[in-house]
Amino acid sequence: MCPLKVQMVSPSDAEELLEIYRPYVAKTAISFEYTVPSVSEFQGRICHTLERFPYLKAVDEGKILGYAYASPFKERAAYSWAVETSIYVAQEKRRAGVGTALYRVLEEILARQHVTNVNACIVYPHPESIAFHERHGYRMVAHFTKCGYKLGAWHDMVWMEKLLALHPEKPQPVIPITQLDVSNLLDD
Repeated sequence: MCPLKVQMVSPSDAEELLEIYRPYVAKTAISFEYTVPSVSEFQGRICHTLERFPYLKAVDEGKILGYAYASPFKERAAYSWAVETSIYVAQEKRRAGVGTALYRVLEEILARQHVTNVNACIVYPHPESIAFHERHGYRMVAHFTKCGYKLGAWHDMVWMEKLLALHPEKPQPVIPITQLDVSNLLDD
């Protein structure tokens, strides 16, 4: 077995990523999406994310086992230093270190971009995801009651947060991923 590799996603990975994402949409409230996106829609999402932020995949023996990315926490300029993280791991590969490998690289890249706050939005209850985020230094910061309706039931949502850096009086601008060399953090 080859060691797990973390690489940047490309739009051509969309179909394989969708196979990981599909059960989260179709069978759970982990994603609040009702319908699995098309390959072309997912490719558009990948391209949009890669304009500003990292979009990573974990690969073993040529197969994608999971993916993680960052997106704006909010669109207004004052929120530039805060992002929302998302992570999805193939059902059969959960608890195998895939998420940890992805978050390790994702957070390092985000820190190099000058991001200070990473936030995770999690359906509640979801003890597995909450424990995963706690192990990676996140703490609970908000709980919203019955704010999402999916699969015939109302679901709570929580936000967890991790601070990647101190908050300087005058922060440096966030560097778009397109202008940052992160090759030393990624595997070929």
